[in-house]
Amino acid sequence: MKPFQASSGDLTADRRADFAEMLGASGDPTAAAELLLGALELAPQWSAGWFRLGEMQEAAGQPDQAAQAWAMALRLEPADRLGAALKLQLAGKAPTAAAPPSAFVETLFDHYAESFEDMLVNKLGYRMPELLDQAIRSVRPGRLSLALDLGCGTGLMGERVRPIADRLEGYDISAAMLRKARAKGVYDRLVKADLQDLVYAGPKAGLVVAADVFIYVGALEGIVRTVAGMLAEDGLFAFSVETLADTEPAGGDSFALRPSRRYAHSEAYVRIVLAANGLSVRWLQRTVIRHDRREPIDGLAVVAGKSPTL
Repeated sequence: MKPFQASSGDLTADRRADFAEMLGASGDPTAAAELLLGALELAPQWSAGWFRLGEMQEAAGQPDQAAQAWAMALRLEPADRLGAALKLQLAGKAPTAAAPPSAFVETLFDHYAESFEDMLVNKLGYRMPELLDQAIRSVRPGRLSLALDLGCGTGLMGERVRPIADRLEGYDISAAMLRKARAKGVYDRLVKADLQDLVYAGPKAGLVVAADVFIYVGALEGIVRTVAGMLAEDGLFAFSVETLADTEPAGGDSFALRPSRRYAHSEAYVRIVLAANGLSVRWLQRTVIRHDRREPIDGLAVVAGKSPTL
């Protein structure tokens, strides 16, 4: 599936690329890759074309050639909107990074903003906002003076938190997602921000929530440290992660990049990072976060707080 396809700037190259897509869709990725390589001879600076060539070569069973194509895409566009670095990591051609390229995350969600809610809720069975909402209310009944929604997206979690929060703020890297959230009118403030280097100087919050966000964060040490500094003494931190299977690399106390280019985290790692930042688990449930290609994606829904678990 093409996540993003910009024009090469050369009409003939674009036509060849279109034919290559048709060949790929018909089940002939080898021929598709050969035709797209010919298009790239006409437009050698087309980074999106090189990225797509890598995908076609991967489908054709040509991993070395695919890695070369992704490396070229990355050289041509170091900001890496398409996530070529992640493809290289998955192919074993680059060390696993602690976080995805910020430009990749921003581009991905800007691209899918229009169809995001329909796809996530109606087609993938996403119900994390409802689950976290119930958990938050069970751990701490009553109202919150301030709630912060990190990676707020279009506002699915914000709609759940709004009835119990006097003030609700949302933070997201995608301007297109923030426009969708703003149209709902549930937030008092919306801020475009990259969670990897988030700086917060506002009042302490009774709740910080990050629903289905850490799959695009990777290492959690930095963001959890930031969240701990945002929380009031009796504040809660509600979030979810995809979980690692016992057979996956990275062991039982870490995280790993999956072929989906999302990160999964072990329960042990989550607990270790929380504890290192003075937070303890108040509520935890294993659950199916969503479905992907009709397969359930297992994860954890967690509510943590500064107060020790009794």
